[in-house]
Amino acid sequence: MSIKEKLAKLKGTSIAAASPACRDDETETDVPYLAQWRTMNAEPFFFDGEYCLIREVTYSLDQQHGIYRLGELHEIHEKWQQALFSHPLSSKGHDISDLFFFDTETTGLGSGTGNTIFLLGHARVYADRIVVRQHFLPHPGAEVALYQSFLSEVDYTTLVTYNGKAFDWPVLKTRHTLLRDTVPKLPAFGHFDLYHASRRIWKHRLESVKLAHVEKEILGVERTEDIPGFLAPMMYFEFLSSKQPDGMTGVLKHNEMDVLSLIVLYIHLSKQILQAYDIEHVTEKLEMGRWFDSVGEAGEARKIYEQVAEKEGKESARAKWQLSLIYKKEKQYEKAVKLWRELLQADFDPRSIKAAVELAKLYEHVYKKPEEAYEYAQTAYHMWKKIARTHRFSEPSDELLKRLKRLERKIRK
Repeated sequence: MSIKEKLAKLKGTSIAAASPACRDDETETDVPYLAQWRTMNAEPFFFDGEYCLIREVTYSLDQQHGIYRLGELHEIHEKWQQALFSHPLSSKGHDISDLFFFDTETTGLGSGTGNTIFLLGHARVYADRIVVRQHFLPHPGAEVALYQSFLSEVDYTTLVTYNGKAFDWPVLKTRHTLLRDTVPKLPAFGHFDLYHASRRIWKHRLESVKLAHVEKEILGVERTEDIPGFLAPMMYFEFLSSKQPDGMTGVLKHNEMDVLSLIVLYIHLSKQILQAYDIEHVTEKLEMGRWFDSVGEAGEARKIYEQVAEKEGKESARAKWQLSLIYKKEKQYEKAVKLWRELLQADFDPRSIKAAVELAKLYEHVYKKPEEAYEYAQTAYHMWKKIARTHRFSEPSDELLKRLKRLERKIRK
């Protein structure tokens, strides 16, 4: 049956309609196709007259996933403990088992109450193994059992997701709100969202920063016979009708691979951060410098900017501009002036206008030389007139004119 035919067959199916009545005498004999579930490493979890299924898979630390061994996370964790700088992705001060790699499969894309999580997948890394555990919802009436199984065994400090801040966790919180009187509370935790990190570093290099694209282009993960993620809801609805676990095998494997990819993506991003000076791709290197800059690690950012500034091309100009602002903040004015004067040489680059304005400010307010300041302000205004039609510039022409008039008055005194 084609995908279109399956969708047509399932059109109008209500997830609520598939829910069986809850009974207090639930036993293993009441789990359809239990023997088949067990061949998939899944066991029932019973609670309050209902059940969910928990699947567990254990991996060796030597297991390869793309270009990395899963066990390399131990090496990365040790390097984080020795790092002399702070960073949003740092695991310094955490045990390695605190990292909780988490992904969900849902019936839709929204975060409202109509979207149900039917699969909660997570991985923990221990001293000798990696354990992937998945909590599966066999029918909507079993959500209490699902969240009881998930929350009663999960003791995590730091959540690691891919776009989990915007999707996975908000959906989970919404569903939990509906059940909060019958299941454990959601604990407080830190959150490493690797989507935002990937977007920051690779938005200029990759056409897309979807996890599947990052896997292929950056991590070397090649999935074979993998189902597309967008088919998972359809396959779940089909399962609700048939109760046959066959169709869910691919969905479970897809989620399992997603969770493993979170581990190796965290390894890769951590290596990029911890060894930023060795990054060969100049755009990535610059973005890493900007990331350090944005989190207040100016010393680390400065070293990276200095390396990129020595290159040629637009990245060099961007690095010089960012570096000049650090020098300005540190009152290393001679170094800043040198960079601003270099940037003045760039034609049709908004940074040349910004550099001229910074020079005008410096000569007016720090060096107290209004004549030189006036010359730089004029340079900025003439540059603005040349390129304003094709580039945005933060300081409009009226601001530049006000600066010029003020400097004229100072010169005449």
